[in-house]
Amino acid sequence: MNKKKLTLIIVIAAVIVLAAAAGAAVLIRGGAGSGSKEDKVYVERVGDLIWMDSGAVSSYSGKVESQETWEVKKDAEKEVKEVLVEAGQSVEAGTPLFIYDTGETEMQIAQAQLELEGIGNDISNYNSQIAELQKEKKNAPQDQQLDYTTQIQSLQTSLKQAEYDKRQKQSEIDSYQKSIDNATVTSKIAGVVKEINESGMDMYGMEQAYMTILSTGDYRVKGSLDEQSYYYSGLTVGQDVVVRSRVDESRTWKGKISLIDTEGTADMENSGYIEDNGGEGASKYPFYVELESSDGLILGQHVFIEPDYGQGQQEGIHLDAGYIVTDDGDPYVWTDDGSGRLEKRTVELGGLNEEMNQYEIVSGLTEEDFIAWPMEGMYEGVRTVMDAEEVNYESPLYQQEGESAEVAE
Repeated sequence: MNKKKLTLIIVIAAVIVLAAAAGAAVLIRGGAGSGSKEDKVYVERVGDLIWMDSGAVSSYSGKVESQETWEVKKDAEKEVKEVLVEAGQSVEAGTPLFIYDTGETEMQIAQAQLELEGIGNDISNYNSQIAELQKEKKNAPQDQQLDYTTQIQSLQTSLKQAEYDKRQKQSEIDSYQKSIDNATVTSKIAGVVKEINESGMDMYGMEQAYMTILSTGDYRVKGSLDEQSYYYSGLTVGQDVVVRSRVDESRTWKGKISLIDTEGTADMENSGYIEDNGGEGASKYPFYVELESSDGLILGQHVFIEPDYGQGQQEGIHLDAGYIVTDDGDPYVWTDDGSGRLEKRTVELGGLNEEMNQYEIVSGLTEEDFIAWPMEGMYEGVRTVMDAEEVNYESPLYQQEGESAEVAE
């Protein structure tokens, strides 16, 4: 074999070896470059991820209510003669609300006055008899002095009892008169009549406010925690919160938790909450949010209450730190290149919100880009899909072993 043929054979053998090695590498990596047809990676729109991250904050149902509520109790021994207002009506301090029927009280006063007059006559008679006996006693023989003394003392005792009865009867008349004078119940606050419960009882026969007045002015938000949420939510008095509209999530108000009432229980039916009680007998703890401003809120409006981690102030793109990889030095994300293939995209990072575990993306991404969650074995050029059901988790990509990429901290 001549030298030229030997050289050609060596070159051909080297090419075969290199081709085999390249082919093995392709198989091991799951098809880097052209990629395995079985490999697919699920990607999501950045704008949708931003919404999901803001929604990941724990939120609690709340309802806008008046800062002050006055519950008007009805005297159980009296009947209401006339109601002067109706539910939904605005009232001022001093506005008449309802009038008690005083007919029976007036009759009681008349009867008491007759009795008082009789007691007065008794007192006059006792005084006259005592004066007469004292006069006779002066001229009576010695052996009759004791008898006169006994009669006088008996009359004096009756006189003292009559004078006591007179004071008691007058006090009774004064009480009746006060009741008549106060027959008209007026509002103590300016507000709105929330409801009128003519029976003064709830459905279980328990005493309830006859009328409820909600004060006008600043509002507060009432929320509710079940027992599990109370122990694990981490909510505390004085904590900053964001109140978010149920209808328009971009509308928010800021406030602080002013009270967590562990002694009381939330009235879920009247509050309008619809939640799973977690079984019969589960306790609900009401808590209250004092707002910095209630502008734009409506009395009775249903809202969400969230711990304030700055989510109400963020502008631009804030992405979960788990999407950002730093194994090659410069931070990057795995993103769709616009043609259905995966690529590494370098991004410029801003600050880290530690509470939300989110990085601000200064440049490199837009809300319309699609990105994937970093994972072991991921490579550029793999096909991207926007339907998670299209991913084949039995493909070579998902069978890789080794250390995963380093995630930004």
